[in-house]
Amino acid sequence: MIASKNILSLPIYLGLAMILFISGCKPNSQTPQSTISSDANGASSPTTSELREDANSGSHKSRRGRADTTAVAGTFDFYLLNLSWSPEFCTTHRGSQECGHGLGFVVHGLWPQYGNGNYPENCSTAPGPANPKSYTDIIPTANLVEHEWRTHGTCSGLNADDYFAAIRNAYKAFAIPPDIGQGTDPAGVTPPDLLQRFAKANPSYPQGSIALSCGNNRLTAVEVCLTRNLQPEACRGVRSCRANVIKVTPK
Repeated sequence: MIASKNILSLPIYLGLAMILFISGCKPNSQTPQSTISSDANGASSPTTSELREDANSGSHKSRRGRADTTAVAGTFDFYLLNLSWSPEFCTTHRGSQECGHGLGFVVHGLWPQYGNGNYPENCSTAPGPANPKSYTDIIPTANLVEHEWRTHGTCSGLNADDYFAAIRNAYKAFAIPPDIGQGTDPAGVTPPDLLQRFAKANPSYPQGSIALSCGNNRLTAVEVCLTRNLQPEACRGVRSCRANVIKVTPK
């Protein structure tokens, strides 16, 4: 009788073991809170840590569409000029070479884009700028200069120095409102209000040509859509911040 009971119990033990194994291997269906934040409208937006791929190079993770690593250089629809809000980045990356200098908006890059939101990336092994440090007056570190050339500049169809000259021209043509980052909005500001300030400072830029990037309901960057000839145009496939209110980390 004892042997019979043990034999009958064996399938039960096996079944319980299988249940425990399956439950232990079941993937977590929830996204970690440390990487994704939802704005007041329920839209997911990347956190500040997501917006930088490497604190040493100062490069940002893209929040755009998918990268096309098979693209031919020079085949894209428009440029996206990304100006990163350095004070926000430096709240979590104080050891970066970028930080401690009282910087405001700094150039992250001039990114070739497709109209559907995707973008070309790493298009060739063409040589980068001979002197990366010569561009650190607008791009915070030489490492970021080199990263931007490899990842995005090689897709522009330009040589390295012409590409960074285009970045400099695009950056100088865009005016930054003087009151941003001065601590005048302690309770935060709505994205439409902030966009209106940029529009007022840049009256020749058409409606919809300027977008905001935010993470954890904080300003991380402003982006400008430009034609291949660096003329402002309405954005296509670029997601702007949709939080009800965002805070701007003071300089």
